[in-house]
Amino acid sequence: MSDSPPTHPAADRDTKQARLKHPSGILHLMQHERVPILIDAILDLPPGREFNKSELADHAGVTRQTVGTYTDLLLEVDIIEEVPNTTPRRYRLASSDVVKKLFALSSALNAAGDQDRQ
Repeated sequence: MSDSPPTHPAADRDTKQARLKHPSGILHLMQHERVPILIDAILDLPPGREFNKSELADHAGVTRQTVGTYTDLLLEVDIIEEVPNTTPRRYRLASSDVVKKLFALSSALNAAGDQDRQ
């Protein structure tokens, strides 16, 4: 039994709207429909692989415009980094705590899925 008082559906909607208006953490990323697809594709690249927006679009199965829309977000949260002195601009998987944790989360989810399939 929960110690929380029952909530009214309108209050639930208000809470949801407040979360969506000021997202943090995972919601900040996942509120964008195509970002999970891009992250999955980026994590699937060989280590150290550089790519431009067109190459990532092809690898992820999305348009170059989609990649362009979310490049700044992926840079902001340290999932990708710019490769210096490249034209056209090239990127690679960032060497960051965020990326390490994304790999850990992805591995844990894959393992949980493997257990469910057994």
